[in-house]
Amino acid sequence: MIDRATVEKILDATEIVDVISDFVTLKRRGANYIACCPFHNEKTPSFSVSPSKGIFKCFGCGKAGSAVTFVMEHEQMTYPEALKYLARKYGIEVHEQEESAEDTADRLKRESMIAVSEFASRFYADALFNTAEGHSVGLSYFRQKRGFSDETIRKFGLGWSPSGRSFAGEPAAATLPRTALQNGYKAEYLLSTGLCYEHGGELVDKFRERVIFPIHSLSGRVIAFGGRTLREDKTVAKYLNSPESDIYHKSRSLYGIYFAKSAIAREQKCYLVEGYTDVISMHQAGIENVTASSGTSLTTDQIRLIKRFTNNVTVLYDGDAAGIKASLRGINMLLEEGMIIKVVLLPDGEDPDSFARSHTRQEILDFLSEHETDFIEFKYDLLSSTIERDPIRKAELIRDIIDTIAVIPDQIARSVYIEQCAQRLGMKEDVLFAEVARVRRKRIESGQFEQRRREEAAARRAAAQEAVRAADGEDGREYGAPAAGDGAYGQDNAGSFGGDAASAGSPSLAEAAMNPVPLLDPVERELVYYLLKFGEYILTFDGSKTYGAEAPVIRITVAEYISAQLQDDGLELQNPLYCRMFQMYFSFRDQLLEEDSSEAGRDPEVLQGRILRQFVNCQDPQVSVAVVDITEAKYVINVKEYLKSQIPERNTIDINVPKAVLVYKLKYVEHACSQLMAELGRLQSGSARDAALSASGQEEQSSAELAESGLQKTMRELKALLQAKNMIVRELNRIS
Repeated sequence: MIDRATVEKILDATEIVDVISDFVTLKRRGANYIACCPFHNEKTPSFSVSPSKGIFKCFGCGKAGSAVTFVMEHEQMTYPEALKYLARKYGIEVHEQEESAEDTADRLKRESMIAVSEFASRFYADALFNTAEGHSVGLSYFRQKRGFSDETIRKFGLGWSPSGRSFAGEPAAATLPRTALQNGYKAEYLLSTGLCYEHGGELVDKFRERVIFPIHSLSGRVIAFGGRTLREDKTVAKYLNSPESDIYHKSRSLYGIYFAKSAIAREQKCYLVEGYTDVISMHQAGIENVTASSGTSLTTDQIRLIKRFTNNVTVLYDGDAAGIKASLRGINMLLEEGMIIKVVLLPDGEDPDSFARSHTRQEILDFLSEHETDFIEFKYDLLSSTIERDPIRKAELIRDIIDTIAVIPDQIARSVYIEQCAQRLGMKEDVLFAEVARVRRKRIESGQFEQRRREEAAARRAAAQEAVRAADGEDGREYGAPAAGDGAYGQDNAGSFGGDAASAGSPSLAEAAMNPVPLLDPVERELVYYLLKFGEYILTFDGSKTYGAEAPVIRITVAEYISAQLQDDGLELQNPLYCRMFQMYFSFRDQLLEEDSSEAGRDPEVLQGRILRQFVNCQDPQVSVAVVDITEAKYVINVKEYLKSQIPERNTIDINVPKAVLVYKLKYVEHACSQLMAELGRLQSGSARDAALSASGQEEQSSAELAESGLQKTMRELKALLQAKNMIVRELNRIS
């Protein structure tokens, strides 16, 4: 790990114009520089670089960040790799932090496993081209049966594992275990990588007599292998794969992602196929933004790996109906991660491999473009073809589609799908809306969403800790929470939630607003804006308005005020990115104050600038892009007289920050009320049906009483939330 002092030295030496000029021709315009964006095709420059702020921003595609972010995006590097690139550019020696003996042992083990894997990859590739057995069996399979060119074979590192027997009168080729041991590689690493196993006291190549497909990490290191037998023997497994190891985790790896990542980012689309040869044939045809889950079920980690480069995924299916239905669960997972899913059904008898080999690049692109179908529509067409006029099967189909729509996190997208499905299914929209809401509520109550929320929260905390490496001695408080007795505004504030609403049995706002919704995004963004721009500036309140005539003036920073207000009502920002930034803010601040607690170091303007710099240069490009996007205005007014007439924004934060917090709470309550109103409508319609059934004698024991109790409970909760809403509105009117 690069030590913090070296990171600061690299960042201090880095000139963003100098760095970006290595890749883009910049032209000066006023205090800034402009160019055509290197991340998307454009004719009119919309890419701007600010040397004074050390940031870049493209107003066309939205890419933004620091010099480090630019290198990461343009060169597809990790954060440490980008720092080392800049260190080399500016002649800075990189100092790594000292590791513990245990950390050193783990690192050396992983490096040794990767080294032996890369040696094995070279060995297999050499055996393919330079042994009689490999040339006759393996190379002929790749060239003739699969149609791969030598260039493609070498690009993907394809190989052959020798049998260890003589072939066509030629002496037996050396095997991997013998050659590796002769070259100084240890047996323990041949075993721990799964390349070999022990039999009769000897090491045996697990993949012997198979063609080899190396599996690469995102950075291009060989971490595992897949081997295919060319025998017709049905008792022999067709494919063998490396087992899980310290360097290879199947659930986090995608075949071909290293070769596809640049094209995926450039095209803003990922084609998802099933097998090794599908990926390779598509690449050879000129379609490079392709990756595969290698025959395993798609996992959340694999989806998030794709999401680093694009939100758009097109799944390519052959005509195997059973295989398609088996893979639908993976599509639901893609939707749950907020991906935009399209599906292409290839012609009968074709798979991506054969289709790519028999068509030109343009023919493939034209076919994919013309036959892309929205997944929900595809699923309806696939499943509805079997229901005919069977009402029970149709009901099952409707429930299946409702379950799929319910996992989509974006409320607007859900609404659009419901409207479309209502037309296709011939049903009323309000019935589908109610059913989707019921399914989502049921999933929450069953703990599936709650478990997911906990995992994401834990991941955010880990990311924040890794980003800032907070020094020892932290007081262990929740992020940004004022310590007991430090006089944080709002602990006994009558303007915060509590009082009448709480006593009326209101659910907490965090429970009421169960899911992230677009309604909250703008107000959460505004809170993050004030945190980033004015977090360390002081808010001043007249304490007599809250605590009586003798109360002193209350002084509190913007950051502490926002944190206290959210904590008092048990709220957490629902946008995962904003929530992560909120946590990182307080970690950055605590670390910077520990490094420099002098009066000059605590100056609000100085400290705020240092915190903002940490954000812009942090190792998470998503965060640095968001920071630039939130804090930088797209249009700058240059009329000096007009600017002079404006009140500085910092002079209005005493009103604007509390107002932003109240508006956020108001939106939270409005969302909770809308959820309860939908639930109320569902309960009322259910109660009416139960009453009718009971009156007609169709049920021995009506559930009307249960429905009535549910109605009363929901109405009490709604009443309490409306009281809370009125309190907020009154408070907003008071400060406006």
